[in-house]
Amino acid sequence: MNDPAVFRASALDQLLGAIARRGFRLVGPVVRDGVICYDEIGSAADLPAGWTDEQRPGTYRLRRRDDGALFGYAVGPHSWKRYLFPPHARLLPPERPPDKPFAFIGARACELAAIAIQDRVFLGGGRKDRQYQGRRDGAFIVAVNCGQPAGTCFCASMDAGPRARSGFDIALTELLGAEGHRFLAEPGTARGARVLDDVECQTARACDIAAASAAAERAAASMGRAMPGGDLRELLTESYGHPRWDDVAARCLTCGNCTMVCPTCFCFSVEDVSGLSSGDPGGNPERRRSWDSCFTVDHSYLHGGAARVSARSRYRQWLTHKLATWQDQFGTPGCVGCGRCITWCPAGIDITEEVAGIAAPHS
Repeated sequence: MNDPAVFRASALDQLLGAIARRGFRLVGPVVRDGVICYDEIGSAADLPAGWTDEQRPGTYRLRRRDDGALFGYAVGPHSWKRYLFPPHARLLPPERPPDKPFAFIGARACELAAIAIQDRVFLGGGRKDRQYQGRRDGAFIVAVNCGQPAGTCFCASMDAGPRARSGFDIALTELLGAEGHRFLAEPGTARGARVLDDVECQTARACDIAAASAAAERAAASMGRAMPGGDLRELLTESYGHPRWDDVAARCLTCGNCTMVCPTCFCFSVEDVSGLSSGDPGGNPERRRSWDSCFTVDHSYLHGGAARVSARSRYRQWLTHKLATWQDQFGTPGCVGCGRCITWCPAGIDITEEVAGIAAPHS
């Protein structure tokens, strides 16, 4: 099956079962601890049916929908990064890859863009990251096109959503209406098409395809935020002395929350641990890698001291790297417009407002 197809929501378990039978470990959205996060799932019953999220700067709340949508939310604090580039990993002796490849269920377009960025970071150079490669190889991705952006989303202005264009095996659009709860399915790879062959589908009609397109257009039009246009790289690299950096530094707690929830940030620290402190009764030492943040003072430590000791310099480093010098390194911005950094900032700092403030004329 290579053409778009439609299946009833009740057949979603057929899709999940077809993927699981092929040896994949299913990971998808679940409701836990007051958020929609990612965890292992066994069936469609584990998905957040009838839940959505309300997001504003510094605020995240779940609320009930008036329908049974399974993917009627934006994004939560977790990204797929935690599976491909875990928060903690042992480098030496090297950890073995997972015994089963991952199947990510419900990936948004912005998250596919983030995975593509991290692929370039960890796999695109002359030396590939074996930890990342071992988790990324063979991963099966079921994208779900976003139908309800959050108030902090701005993926449309970053050309990263809301509709998935590449990087998936199957892309789904959830359709709710007079014809019932259905999914439009579009295969993105040959193996995705083979999985759909195991699902009770019907060939999509023109009206089904039009409904999916309309849902994406509504989502694009209802973004809660937008990144200012223009050449952001030039803007930021020529604004090192802008007074806006002092303004945001007075509010920033340098807690690093934005980097922890960001699906593209890749800073890490490496620690050598003795056998006694590792808890290994055999006394074998280990080398460990953990997520780090450019908001910590020690992250910029050089011989003789830290290079960036002020909140001003650390916020400027993060934002300038994310939107400007990242392009020099990897050919794209390091932001996909998911809005997590806005939602999960305890001070409610909005990256789009900060860029707009820098872009505005000042005396």
